Amino acid sequence: MYRFKVTTVQDLLARLSTFASPPTPSAELRAALGVSPATLSRLVTAAGVEVARLGRTRAVAYARTRAVEGLGRRVPIFRVAADGTPNRTGELILLWERSTWLEEVGAPGGWFAGLPPQVADAVPQGYLGHGFARRHPDLRLPPRLGDWSDDDRLRAIALRGEDVVGNVIVGSESLSRFAGWEPSPDDPADYPSLARRSASDERSSSAGGERPKFGAFRAGRHVLVKFAAPEDSPVARRWRDLLWCEALALRTIAASGHARAVEAALHDVEGWRFLETVRFDRVGTRGRLPVLSLEALANEYLGDRESWTRAAEALLRGAAPYSLPAPEAARLRWLDAFGQLIGNTDRHFGNVAFLVMDGCTLHVAPAYDMLPMVLAPSAELLVDRAFVPLPPTGDNLAEWKDAAPWAARYWREVAAAPRLDAAVRRLGDEARGDLDRLGRTVMPGTWERACADVTPRPPSASG
Repeated sequence: MYRFKVTTVQDLLARLSTFASPPTPSAELRAALGVSPATLSRLVTAAGVEVARLGRTRAVAYARTRAVEGLGRRVPIFRVAADGTPNRTGELILLWERSTWLEEVGAPGGWFAGLPPQVADAVPQGYLGHGFARRHPDLRLPPRLGDWSDDDRLRAIALRGEDVVGNVIVGSESLSRFAGWEPSPDDPADYPSLARRSASDERSSSAGGERPKFGAFRAGRHVLVKFAAPEDSPVARRWRDLLWCEALALRTIAASGHARAVEAALHDVEGWRFLETVRFDRVGTRGRLPVLSLEALANEYLGDRESWTRAAEALLRGAAPYSLPAPEAARLRWLDAFGQLIGNTDRHFGNVAFLVMDGCTLHVAPAYDMLPMVLAPSAELLVDRAFVPLPPTGDNLAEWKDAAPWAARYWREVAAAPRLDAAVRRLGDEARGDLDRLGRTVMPGTWERACADVTPRPPSASG
């Protein structure tokens, strides 16, 4: 019946050593090796921790495992509830050639060629991630984030991941650190000193984004604080103006009612400007909420990165195991349209996220990093860039009609803000005029009335 008889563990391991391949179903593995079920069971038992039995009943499959320094072959996964209670919800099994298997309570196990999306989102990134290796020299990580392997990323969050994005905690050591972790309260008066040491601040979280920022805990809430230095240079003044513009954009989104935005506050302290935004993945002092970025979802399930609008349609059709309800897809399309119409040229997939409800339903998280990046300096130079508001397409016509009047009001507020640099106000006035002309073309007879119905409030600064 069988072509040959395999009696050694080495033969089994060799068969399971295919480069980053999914686990091999039991029947397929028996056929490939030419062994009986009893012989396969004996070989798997003899292989011990080097072979993992994955799945259940008829879906059982096998994969070769690997060990990562300081972690072993299986890493526990915990989730922190909104009340701050951590619960073990599964484990991450480390497989051959840096692939992984995520087994969580109440969900079918899943194979990933790299790190699962919810784990990948927790990895240090952006401005706050650049100093991670320096802050934790005992982990012996490459100094540059771009040089990290998936194993480096996993070690970072499994050994020092007590304060990462979302509600996932990877590894027993990070759980122990979370159990003993208590945020210390901050005040805006402390922000200049926090900004100066933000690159090496132990309290920095893994929240992404390349603009300078630090994490803080103020008035019982976790916040991220972007900052612009007090230097009297054109570039420094422009970044201070852009923080003002970002605060206005977030408040405009919130006022529109068409999408949600993070709560934002401006603070001017000792010549610095700080934009403080409340973290949407935190509840009180220790509670957390599950979050997935569009970046992580696209990496695993979508592939297409053309636009948020295209991603909304793809998610609406389903990205197993996640689903995006139609109203949430409309919110994402609205944010995409509004962002384009206010000159936000940085609408990449890391700049939008979802709150995960009931384990698999995606809800667009409050908007963040929404500002006219068309005005952003390039390195240490101010650059004149053309801003052209785009007309609607067949994919976003309804959302465009709602977003455009709010964008027009946004530009009016920018143009009328006396505290902004004259060049910024001038672009605001030009953009308002361009958008008004486009709006009258797209919405003849209704544009002026639509613009009259929007009433956002400009941000105010304290300090």
